[in-house]
Amino acid sequence: MSTDAPTVLRTRPRDASAVHPTSAFTALARDVRAGGHLERRYTFYGFRLAGAVLALAGIVTAVVLVGDSWWQLLVAAVAAVVFTQCAFLGHDAAHRQIFVSGRGNDWASLLLANLAVGLSHGWWQRKHTRHHANPNKVDADPDIDMKVLGFTPDDVAGRRTALGRWFLRRQGWFFFPLLLLEGVALHVASVRRVAARGPVERRAVEAVLLGVRLVGWVALVLVVMSPVKGAAFLAVQLALFGVYMGASFAPNHKGMPLVPKDARIDFLRRQVLTSRNVRGGRWLDVAMGGLNYQVEHHLFPSMPSMSLRRVAPVVRAYCAEHAIPYTQVSLGRSYAIVVRHLNEVGLGDRDPFVCPLVATARV
Repeated sequence: MSTDAPTVLRTRPRDASAVHPTSAFTALARDVRAGGHLERRYTFYGFRLAGAVLALAGIVTAVVLVGDSWWQLLVAAVAAVVFTQCAFLGHDAAHRQIFVSGRGNDWASLLLANLAVGLSHGWWQRKHTRHHANPNKVDADPDIDMKVLGFTPDDVAGRRTALGRWFLRRQGWFFFPLLLLEGVALHVASVRRVAARGPVERRAVEAVLLGVRLVGWVALVLVVMSPVKGAAFLAVQLALFGVYMGASFAPNHKGMPLVPKDARIDFLRRQVLTSRNVRGGRWLDVAMGGLNYQVEHHLFPSMPSMSLRRVAPVVRAYCAEHAIPYTQVSLGRSYAIVVRHLNEVGLGDRDPFVCPLVATARV
């Protein structure tokens, strides 16, 4: 079953009691495993890793060769794409998708995140793990706990100033422009995590890799270009990086049902009901790093991203068989849903997408 709007989640499962929730996912997982979809894809990731190294080397070479020219803004745009693709690859490594060895995946993610992109692997992994455990759950999912935007009625009620209320009523329209600052915000959060008080796992390694990437990148730019061109280069690269990253992650859950903080839902429904797939060809798989198959990714986080397309029909058919709404829309439609949802929440409406299946899908 597929739909172009999250309101499909208002329906009630026809046979919710026919199969125990836990056994329902166990049966699906058994079918997926039997189909070989969880096997490691070393050739696929070997080419991607080699491509990432070559692309990064190409960006550095281009910066040096183009020199003090306004053509560097084109290089900055390409760099934003390369860094985002490296972030997608680091995401796969952090989910144990590349190697069987946990240590190998950790180091791959560290090098890709900290050294290639300039983001803290530890900061992102801690945040992302919490998100996967409780997607769209109030007071549990860090992805709906933002200071600037309001995702719940309580967020809206907490804004006391007239300016804050004015912004929230229009926050959907501001969402994508705000992504221009997301690149800077991600770097700042990473540095804060490494510099935070208290124990930080691999602090020294993360600090060295982040320092080499952030300081070295800025130094290279300012050595090759004049201050004005260098500042413009960094501004374009950071802005486009933030937009690309945000536009890839935003369609996945925003505008899907919010789960009350006191609710308990079985794993299969918790992941499917709060996730949205984005329809598109293989070009979209590459552009979004496989994140367009968010339902399958949340059900099987360690599945190699190239296998998500193959397993999607299996999951979709299984959800239809068990009357579990499966949401899939176009990319443009997903963005429209995000904007509309944020505006409706900002207007003070009780969230229209709070999932009514909570009462019927508890364990």
